[in-house]
Formats: sequence, structure tokens, C-alpha cells
Amino acid sequence: MLFGLVSGVLGLLISLLVIAFFILGERKILGYSQARKGPNKVGIMGLLQSFADLLKLVVKFKFYSFQSRSYISTLGVFLLVCLVVFYCFIYGGYYSYSNTGFSFLWFLVITSFTSYSLLCVGWGSYSKYSVLGALRSAFGSISFEACFMCIVVFCAMCYGSYSLVDYYGGGWLGALIYPSAYVLFLVCILCETNRTPFDYAESESELVSGFNTEYSGIFFTCLFACEYIIIFIFSWLGSVVMFGGGVLSVVILPFHLLFFMWARATLPRIRYDYFVNFFWSVGLPVLLLVFFTVVI
Repeated sequence: MLFGLVSGVLGLLISLLVIAFFILGERKILGYSQARKGPNKVGIMGLLQSFADLLKLVVKFKFYSFQSRSYISTLGVFLLVCLVVFYCFIYGGYYSYSNTGFSFLWFLVITSFTSYSLLCVGWGSYSKYSVLGALRSAFGSISFEACFMCIVVFCAMCYGSYSLVDYYGGGWLGALIYPSAYVLFLVCILCETNRTPFDYAESESELVSGFNTEYSGIFFTCLFACEYIIIFIFSWLGSVVMFGGGVLSVVILPFHLLFFMWARATLPRIRYDYFVNFFWSVGLPVLLLVFFTVVI
């Protein structure tokens, strides 16, 4: 138990360190894709820009006094932070071989709670744009969870286990034999992490930043950091599930992170009804077909 706790804390610290440089890399790539340099002033080549932004956000503070809806927003932020910590415990437990019996199923359980945290965050703000962004994200997560559940069952049928440790060395067959499941998994994680072209929770161009419109200081920092930690965890999950946990997954993980950056830099936002129709009319039938081929 103590060993699992230590591995979870180390997983959280590693995730925080990775996202600091991932944010910098994303801003650099977005800058060059738009014919500008991106951050390059703080530190050597802007390497300390993420830490400077963190310090700037942490020193800000907001007093809530007696406003009840603000307590709901605080509850939503704390719930999202707790969910991210649970993700990191699974990530750390994978490498320490502790509490990994049903680690893939725990991903499905934790993912089902993220929509509740976004609803609390959106409802706790005095802004209709925040509520609208949270509602769109919550309804979109239902479509994502249906497809993600099929992927979980598909992987369990292929490898005979819900433990991520058992996928070591043999998971690359999943992406090779069933590339459609891998492509749909990439689409699903874009939806779960609220990234372009499925960033319906934020949608800066139409909702003024969406569910986090009324947040600043440490609460905005938590929302911002949690989003990027979930991106890193699901990128790692895809590399383990589809390509095993060996050397190949280490190569695939940066590709997944670059995939998120490329999607944000190039893809336009898809209309919400097209997004829902795709998941229920295309994504889910394809995954069910893949599932039945494994059974047969």
C-alpha cells in the first residue's frame, strides 16, 4: 500500500514536469504554424516560460465570501484535481506493479466522473457561457464513453485481462490488426481532453473560453494543468494499450503528444451535431463490428 502511494506521488510529479515542457512545445509549434516564434524571452529559448506563467497565476487570489454557487465551482475544481490524481496513481502503479489488477477498468470509472466536475465548474460561475460550455462537454462525454467502453472490452477480449501490465510486449498487435480501433481511440481521446476539433467545453472563438470563463489564479491553474495532465495520461494509455509497454510505446508516446499539437494547429472545430452523429452512427457501429470479429 505504501509502495503504491509513493509510486502515485511520483507519477503526479513526473506528469507535472512533463506538461510544463509540453505546454512550451505546444506554444512553440503553434507559433511556427502561424509564422511567429512563440515564447522565447524567459530563460534560454523560452524554456522557463511555463514556470513564469505558473508563478504569475499562483500569486493571484479571489475571495468568494458568501456566494453559494462559488462553493459549487470550488467543489468542481477539487473533484477534477482528485480525478487527475487517481489517473496519476494508475500511471505510477503501472511501473511499480502495485494495484494493477483492473487498472484499465479504473480508467473507465474515473473518466465517467469528469463530466460531473465540468458541470460543477460551469454551474459555479456567474456566466451563461460557462454553463453552456459545461453542458456541451457533459453531453459529449456520453458519446465518448460509449465508444471508450467498447475499446476497453475489445482490448480485454484480445489480451484476456483488464490489467495494463499484461499488455506488455504484445499490445502492438492491436494497432496492426485493427487500425480502425486505434484511429477511433485517437478521436476519443481528443474528445475526452476537450481538444480541437472537439473543444466544445472551451470554444474560445464562440464561448469566450467556455466553462473556465470566470476563473483566475490557482483555480484556473488547476483547470489548465488538469487538462494537460489528462492529455499526457491518455497519450501514455494509447501507447500502452495499442503498442504494448515496451520500447515501441516510448516511441509512440511523443507521436501522440505531437498529434494533439497538430490537431490544435490545423483542424477546424466540427459542428456539434456532426460530432454526435459520428460517434453514434459511425464510431460505435465500427467498434461493435471489431468487437464481434474478435469474439468470432
